[in-house]
Amino acid sequence: MRTGIIYHEAYLKHEQSPTHPERRERLAYTLDQLREEGIFEDPRIGIIPPREALLDEILLVHERGYIDLLKRMAVKGGSIDLDTRVSAGMYEQIVLAAGGALTAAEKVFERKVRNAFALIRPPGHHAKPGMGAGFCYLNNMAIMVKNVIEKGMAERVAILDWDAHHGDGTQEIFYDDPNVLYISIHQDGRTLYPGSGFVDEIGIGRGEGYNICVPIPPGSSDDTYRLILNEIYIPVVEEFKPDLIAISAGQDNHFTDPLTSLALTAQGYAQMMREAVKLSEKLCGGRLVTLLEGGYSVEGGLPYVNLGIIAAMAGMSIDKIREPDVYKEVLNRRRRDVRGRVERTLDELRHILRDYWDCFR
Repeated sequence: MRTGIIYHEAYLKHEQSPTHPERRERLAYTLDQLREEGIFEDPRIGIIPPREALLDEILLVHERGYIDLLKRMAVKGGSIDLDTRVSAGMYEQIVLAAGGALTAAEKVFERKVRNAFALIRPPGHHAKPGMGAGFCYLNNMAIMVKNVIEKGMAERVAILDWDAHHGDGTQEIFYDDPNVLYISIHQDGRTLYPGSGFVDEIGIGRGEGYNICVPIPPGSSDDTYRLILNEIYIPVVEEFKPDLIAISAGQDNHFTDPLTSLALTAQGYAQMMREAVKLSEKLCGGRLVTLLEGGYSVEGGLPYVNLGIIAAMAGMSIDKIREPDVYKEVLNRRRRDVRGRVERTLDELRHILRDYWDCFR
């Protein structure tokens, strides 16, 4: 088996409301599409059940007081903020999502699989040590990375966060850490929550230069991401030489997403993942872990995006990864010519980072 898909039916239980963007259909429609395409019948792909994250593993990232608060809220219900509610009995699903991330990494380092995609919810990249936010409760990515390093499985981890929203929680957790390279490609914070992730946010102390934010304008499509991968992501990661490549796969930069203004296609996602797989093969023995973050187009986006990502990870053909033709007009309305603006951002970023990376000198 080449690619493990970490999944459990419990991931369908938690729902803030039937109309909330982060609802169970995010996974249900994807699973239907994967079954329709015969993905689970392919010998290169298999479903792996997750384990729960242990308290000590969670406490490498989160404050005990916050965990106690989550547990209390999960008894009778409560709310972290207007968009991030805790329903009764939800704590078990939250720790199972974090455990799904840990399971993915463990199976990769045990060489049970070449790479793994944790098809988990709720997402995690907005969660900070002392508080959740933005539909996120525990920072699944940070818990996974901290434990991989703490347990001696890896010394250096490179995270690519391509969610349309800046992963402010993940950034904060690793902002002073030179062993974790965090690169976020996201919609400009002046136009989207959480309003952060600008080019001058490069880390502090020993971690200075290891935090790279690439804000992009609304209307950015496949060619924008291709440019950023070639000009920023690949050169820096090759120089960093990680033991593991990790991806916070937010699928809300898709052109049908209702919460964002970007225009990435399912084919664009598949191509990005193919490049990440190639990079992992070149640098770290193919070790690659992908975690599902955001993505709220439950019919027009997520099923096709996740299909493309899994196909690319498993080494299958991605040539026919496409949304149905009915969505073409939506893409044409949202996509914009932003190359000039993006190139200016990349020039500014290279100027800032040249003191830290040889590839920009």
